[in-house]
Amino acid sequence: MLIDLNRITQIYLVCGKTDLRRGIDSLATIVQDQFQLDPYCQNLYLFCGTRKDRFKALYWDGDGFILLYKRFENGRLQWPTNENAAKALSNTQLIQLLTGWSIKSTVHPVVPPKKTLANRERSGKV
Repeated sequence: MLIDLNRITQIYLVCGKTDLRRGIDSLATIVQDQFQLDPYCQNLYLFCGTRKDRFKALYWDGDGFILLYKRFENGRLQWPTNENAAKALSNTQLIQLLTGWSIKSTVHPVVPPKKTLANRERSGKV
């Protein structure tokens, strides 16, 4: 396995939007300068850009940095974008985030489908 989850000390979600064109050195500088965290600890740092279907993860494994880039074919991340902070996540919250669930305990209203039976009858697709 590329990253052993048992060796990760802490998982940090970098809230807000990050330019995902940045590489290892630039992301490590963000971790150190903006959030006063040590990028050389065995922490996992998650960054998201303007599009919520992709993110980058930065990890120091003791021998060098690992930079992962994930793009979802279907689905989007529920990424907090209204703050400029690094939030600590639990393993459960990481799994929720990566499976499309919000890391906050919120209930969202159900949005009915846009196509109704009346619309389908008019188009002759019933």
